[in-house]
Amino acid sequence: MKGKVALVTGASQGIGEAVARALAESGASVAAIDQNEEGLHSLVEDVKKQGLQAGAFAADVGDSASVDKTVDRIEREVGPIDMLVNVAGVLRTGLITSFSDADWEKTFSVNATGVFNVSRSVAGRMITRKEGAIVTVGSNAAAVPRMQMAAYAASKAAALMFTKCLGLELAQYNIRCNIVSPGSTDTPMQRSMWSDQNGAQAAIAGSLETFKTGIPLGRLALPADIAEAVLFLLSERARHITMHDLRVDGGATLGV
Repeated sequence: MKGKVALVTGASQGIGEAVARALAESGASVAAIDQNEEGLHSLVEDVKKQGLQAGAFAADVGDSASVDKTVDRIEREVGPIDMLVNVAGVLRTGLITSFSDADWEKTFSVNATGVFNVSRSVAGRMITRKEGAIVTVGSNAAAVPRMQMAAYAASKAAALMFTKCLGLELAQYNIRCNIVSPGSTDTPMQRSMWSDQNGAQAAIAGSLETFKTGIPLGRLALPADIAEAVLFLLSERARHITMHDLRVDGGATLGV
């Protein structure tokens, strides 16, 4: 990773932060994108204190004009983008019959359209250089139905198939596109679904009433677990892997 430029969206917290830190620690120059400017600058300042390379770029991934402008700026100020990791995501829950238009639109704007906007902008530049690696952080919810998570699951399924199609189109340019699909991971998003201090154990145990299996390995993932999978798929160790969905969920989806 040393000397390469990596763009990471959703970098201010959770999995995005873990990915950004892992890439910086591996020697990459990280361009961190998020709407949360306070969290973004806190991350970058901390990374720089360690003598590593990172820059903060506030942007809304759902706004294509903002994305193009930001990608242009990164290529000018940091350098040609070698790696892209799409992590930015939002979660809105609720029964389908009571779900609002605004919640549906916001979910797809970030989780699906955001992946399209950033990938399109970066891929166009990678094509001219005939090299690059893209990883989209999806969700195991893209593979199995989830009650009260229809918008999230559908948006992640859209991002997954989009990334596979992108990988097919870009293979001729030596650009690999893969997906890492986490299960329950100890992040602010996960904790937002907990009703009490037993939330972690409830996620691990599963729920018969909502037709949700538990986690066979008996633990939640840590953001670092997901970051390790992302770095593998970005690296030369995965040079012959593209259009692959790597499930990192402790066996929660039973390998489906």
